[in-house]
Amino acid sequence: MTKILVVDDDPRNLRLAVAVLEKAGYEVLAAGGGAEGVDMATAHLPDMILMDVLMPRVDGIAALKRLRGDPRTAAIKVAALTALAMQGDRERLLAEGFDTYMSKPIHYKLFLASVAALLGGEASR
Repeated sequence: MTKILVVDDDPRNLRLAVAVLEKAGYEVLAAGGGAEGVDMATAHLPDMILMDVLMPRVDGIAALKRLRGDPRTAAIKVAALTALAMQGDRERLLAEGFDTYMSKPIHYKLFLASVAALLGGEASR
């Protein structure tokens, strides 16, 4: 079964993403912050990580850099799942090394299609 880790400091956003993914048949892990997300990724080696960007202490970009710097997690596909929607945010996050960009709030069908595309090797850029 495909394993996805969702990292978000907002419990409502975390619960929603987890519920949508579980209903679609994925095995889902949840982390409430960047440091916890990195620890869980290292321990469980998910197939994909959905990472919030704006989080206290360890934000999504810092967490991504930690993941990319560790040979065990460097190749895991990581999507920025964020409310950052200003002009240039998408491009900036892709340049930081995220494999794709997904905006919040999530739209059920588009969200699942983006997850499936990234897991299938086609980044939904």
